Amino acid sequence: MLNPKENQAILSEKDWQNPVREAVQDIRSQLEERAKTNVPMEGFSLPKEDLSGVNLVNRTSKTGYKLVNSDLYRANLENAHLFMLDLSGSSLMKANLRNANLHYANLEGCNLLGVNLKGAKIEHVNWGELINQEQQAKAAKSRDNQIDLYQQAEEIYRNLRQTAEHQGLFEFAGHFFQKEMTMRRRQLPRLSFKRNFSKLVDLFCGYGERPIRVILFSIIIIVIFATLYFFSGLSFSGESLAFNPQSSWWENTKVYLSSLYFSVVTFTTLGYGDLAPIGVARALAALEAFIGSFTLALFVVVFVKKMTR
Repeated sequence: MLNPKENQAILSEKDWQNPVREAVQDIRSQLEERAKTNVPMEGFSLPKEDLSGVNLVNRTSKTGYKLVNSDLYRANLENAHLFMLDLSGSSLMKANLRNANLHYANLEGCNLLGVNLKGAKIEHVNWGELINQEQQAKAAKSRDNQIDLYQQAEEIYRNLRQTAEHQGLFEFAGHFFQKEMTMRRRQLPRLSFKRNFSKLVDLFCGYGERPIRVILFSIIIIVIFATLYFFSGLSFSGESLAFNPQSSWWENTKVYLSSLYFSVVTFTTLGYGDLAPIGVARALAALEAFIGSFTLALFVVVFVKKMTR
């Protein structure tokens, strides 16, 4: 940038979008005045500008101002008031948002790499379903480029997780942790054991953040094994219980309910002993008992992790 302007003439739209314009005196006040026109601020070039304490809150409307697709690289937005501000598509790379108010701000599609969010109020921020680097990684044709973008996405999610943890926003922190681990997994070779095992952990419990998945997995396992017992057979007081095409619908339903009961007590390793597996059902019962003991232990770990935050 060149020498500061001696006057404070109102900047035109081209001036705001010009990356090589002359330095502007009191650019913070000029930006606030520009925002009050309620005309969307699009493509503004504000890299490295000192905007500390800037007030871009639209107090006269239920919708915030728009500062979209703009360049705020290394901009100083410390203590800025950005409540409900639409920053979608903008670059906040290495911007200083320390102690800024970002409540209900729209950061969808923003470049958040290296952004300083220490002390920033981030509750109810719209981050978008996928952050910028994650979207780019999915579209990348080069594997090396894809890995680099996933590494950046992992760093961003880690930063968001740490910020949320410091503010006690543990639900958000859990979501960002799950995304962080997902980005780390996608950097691994597609057919590697580590990647597949990581995917399995994600499916079962969302990396420890989704205890409901453990419950759903347990229900699915119980129903699957109940169906297998229904066809392979169980023993009750010396009588064989199994699907019989010659029996009535109600009789087969009672057999299935007995199989479901046996599956539950086997999965939970209660083992009352009133029903016993026969034939191939013995191997199935041993396998279900092993899966059940592991799954119940996993649920306790995940549940305690969530409750002790």
